[in-house]
Amino acid sequence: MKITARLLVLLVAAIHVGILVLEMFYFDHPIGRDVFGTTPEESATMAVLAANQGLYNGFLAAGLFWGVLAGKTDMIIFFLLGVIVAGVYGAATASGTILIVQALPAALALVITLLALRKS
Repeated sequence: MKITARLLVLLVAAIHVGILVLEMFYFDHPIGRDVFGTTPEESATMAVLAANQGLYNGFLAAGLFWGVLAGKTDMIIFFLLGVIVAGVYGAATASGTILIVQALPAALALVITLLALRKS
């Protein structure tokens, strides 16, 4: 179960690297506009804010990768909780899709991580 937990954590980290790339580098491009449903005018106006959000997603991913590489379950739990809080807030304020894309995988990884911790 520990391997499954770590793989799920790495998946969550990879999702956040993808979000970083979309928000920092493709937000004001056709790919980003398609993903986020914005017009060229909207994406141009919001690109700097999106890049800032992308950077924060990168920090979440870095923390998860670091936790896995260092074998620090407490660090992994902290960053998974951060992802879940960010996902719930994003769903409440921006788009319900964020709950499925961001918070749900992190919640699943957290549950499996906690179960693996109990079995060890």
